[in-house]
Amino acid sequence: MKLKKSTALFGVLALSTLSSSFTFADDEGWYLGGNLGQSRGRIDEQTIVNDVIPAPTAHTFTNDNTIDRGYKLYGGYQFGPHFALEGGYFDLGEFQFNHSVLPTGTLDSNMKVRGINLDMVGYLPFTDKFSAFARLGANYALTQDTFTSTAPNVLGGKLSDRDVLPKAGVGLEYKFTEAWALRAEAERYRVSNGIDGKNNIDLYSVGMVYRFGAHKKPVVAKPMPAPVTPPPAPRFEKVTIGATELFKFDSAEVTPAQPELEKLTTTLKSSSEPAKVNIVGHTDRIGSEAYNQHLSEQRAEAVKNYMVDKGVPADRLVTEGKGEKEPIVQCNEKNREKLIECLQPNRRVQIDNVEVQQEVKP
Repeated sequence: MKLKKSTALFGVLALSTLSSSFTFADDEGWYLGGNLGQSRGRIDEQTIVNDVIPAPTAHTFTNDNTIDRGYKLYGGYQFGPHFALEGGYFDLGEFQFNHSVLPTGTLDSNMKVRGINLDMVGYLPFTDKFSAFARLGANYALTQDTFTSTAPNVLGGKLSDRDVLPKAGVGLEYKFTEAWALRAEAERYRVSNGIDGKNNIDLYSVGMVYRFGAHKKPVVAKPMPAPVTPPPAPRFEKVTIGATELFKFDSAEVTPAQPELEKLTTTLKSSSEPAKVNIVGHTDRIGSEAYNQHLSEQRAEAVKNYMVDKGVPADRLVTEGKGEKEPIVQCNEKNREKLIECLQPNRRVQIDNVEVQQEVKP
């Protein structure tokens, strides 16, 4: 019956491990380790002795030794930065407790515990090197009890028991290198006492862990330098700014705050090309042709003066007025306000041969 219990429990742990392997994909790999430390038996001595010494034989406690050296050897597979499955062999040492049997005689008891375990281990990294972990699993332990008696009515002998019971623990791990790490752990094993009860044994230990393949750093190819692309040849465009942005209606005085003119001025100052820039003024058809021609020339000259004041050489700027000769739209509105609004695209200043730099993206 106990064999069936152990097979079922280990099967459940294996299935949960396989399902977890789909969750974690980083930092995978096998490892081996070993720990050595002190074991402390939390043993119900009185109950064990009561089962060995038949009633109504009187007996009293003499002494005990429930501290011994314990160790474990283990291996595991790391499924990711936060999870591993670990199994191994443990030896929790020997524990003694002695009683006096009245009127004369003694009973010396000895308990040995060793077995195998399978644990799920969860990690909580604090840094790249230092982390905490907790484990929960099952142990399949063999408990061997030896009873030696000098009392005539108490029989000595040996008893043993095997059982699958839970275990748990916590610990800290520090990585010296990618391959080697130091562990410090505290664990509790639930075991059979060899007769008809269950007891706890604690193991406090330190040990070393070796991770296979962890010292082999992947070779990262250096990225190829980006090809050097020559700057594009400058191209020249025609920029048109509406008169509404530059002037008040029927005015040739450039209004303050001209971001578009500022941008063009900066472009011209940063390069000697082109050698000549044409500034052409246009008006709508409202008013006489002669008046409109004169207004367009004044507006072209005003834009030139604006740029010269900002640092563009005057000999690079050529002005011209075309009045109402080259309209963009035709309007037949009868209402004067609507007509002025409709003819707005015709009132403009056109600046030719402005160099425009195009950004080259890799």
